[in-house]
Order: sequence, then C-alpha cells, then structure tokens
Amino acid sequence: MIRSMTGFGQGECSREGKKIAVEIKAVNHRYLDLNIKTPRGFSRFEGYIREYLTKRLDRGKIDVFVNFEEAADCQYEVVYNPHIAKMYYDSIMEVADEFDLDYNLSAASLTRYNEVLELREVEESYDDILTMLKEALESAADEFVENRTNEGERLREDLLDKLNSLSKCVDFIEKKSPEIVSEYKDKLRKKIADLLEDNNIDEGRIAMEVTMYADKICVDEEIVRLKSHINEVKDAFNGDDAVGRKLDFVAQELNREANTILSKSTDVEVANTGIEMKTLIEKIREQIQNIE
Repeated sequence: MIRSMTGFGQGECSREGKKIAVEIKAVNHRYLDLNIKTPRGFSRFEGYIREYLTKRLDRGKIDVFVNFEEAADCQYEVVYNPHIAKMYYDSIMEVADEFDLDYNLSAASLTRYNEVLELREVEESYDDILTMLKEALESAADEFVENRTNEGERLREDLLDKLNSLSKCVDFIEKKSPEIVSEYKDKLRKKIADLLEDNNIDEGRIAMEVTMYADKICVDEEIVRLKSHINEVKDAFNGDDAVGRKLDFVAQELNREANTILSKSTDVEVANTGIEMKTLIEKIREQIQNIE
C-alpha cells in the first residue's frame, strides 16, 4: 500500500458551548515539514500536535490549522469576593457609628464598590481542552490519511501500467541483443569476403572480432538490474511503510541502467526502445515524487 503526499482532512469536537476544529492540508516535500497554526492560548498544545502527527506521517509539507470557538456566555464569569465586601461593609458601619448616620446600605449598593463583584475571563481547563483537541485532531488525521491512501491507490495503478510497459521494453532489448551479435557476424563475414574476393576467410579472426563486439555491446548486467529494480518497486507497493524516498532512489538507478544501455546501443530499434525506456522512467520518477 502506498500513500500520496497530497491530501486534506478535517475534524471537529463540540462540547458545552465550545468547539475545536482542525484542518490538515499537505503538498509534496522531500521530508516532513509541519507548520502548525493555533489560536491564542493554544501554543501549549503545539508539542502534542507535532508529536502525534510525526508518528502518523512521514513526508510532506503539512499545514495544520486549529480553530477554537465558544459561546459568549462561556467566556466570562462573575466572581464574588466576600473578603473585600466585608472590608467595605465594616468600614461603612464604622463611618455610620462615628458620625451617627443611618445604616442606609443594601446589597445592590455594596456590590457597586470595586472588586466586590468581578468580571473574569474563564480559564479553560487544560485537560478538557486537550481531550477535545485529541478528538478533533484524530478525526482530521484519519480523514487525511484515508484521502492520501485513496490517492495513493490511483498512483499505484498508474505506476504499475508504466512499469509493465517498461518491462516490455526490457524484454525486447533482452531478446534483440543476441540477434544484433548474429547480424554483426554475418555483416562482418560478408564485408571480409567482398574485400578478399574469395572464400579464404580466417574464422578465428571473425570469432575474435565478434567476441569483442559482443562484449562491447553486452547489456546482460543492465537487463538483470533493470528487472530487479522493477520488481523492487512493485514489491514496495505491498508494504505498509512509507517508501517514497526509497523509490526515488530506485528510479535514479533505473535511469542509470537505461543510460548505459543507450550508450552501448548500435542498433536503431534498441536505441529507440532505450529512449522509450527513459521517457517511461522519467514519468515514473515524476509520479514517485508524489508518494509519501
């Protein structure tokens, strides 16, 4: 199973007038690059977000957006300070006694004094917010990974088509190579016969020339390595690990073998097939850049 590096996921958690929403977006990147944007007061959760996503993701430039909303009546609370109220009350009673004044004091008038009643912004519980964040983040990550996996399946099918076409090119060159040597031997024999104008041909010399030519154009090792690399890519599709970086390296090796075959080619059909191979490999490399 392979996963694409591009993807999108979102999740949210609502509870008691509060809502946390998480969005995850990603594009291609050689390594894992996490960019986390949180609202005021959420910076303390960034470490958890980074640790959680690092365990689930391997590659990509990933943007994470966290949004927090709460109802207006959840943001503030009125706090009664009895100690301050008693200080005001005692002082007022003392003034009334000293100057023989009426005790004209009500709860409403007492609470008008500074800090008897105080409007405070409610401090959210760390554990409660973290619990909500975990739920929203996990939901977003699940959707994100599923999105990547679905896109990865489309990439896998496309890559398999290209790899099968590449295998056909390799098989053609493998079959054609002995024929090229045989054709060279016949051409060489005819050329020498024309030059000597008789049939007194040194077969030993012919054999030596053909051997040298065959060695020069031999691509047996390249063919074996190409087949091995193609199978390696196909096998990687069946694993559960992130294979993007590994496949990127294998694609470079495929290109190296194709270049070597082209450099040794003396046959038009083989050369054209080699060019076709390079075109396919370049397309394969482009697609691998999208794999996590």
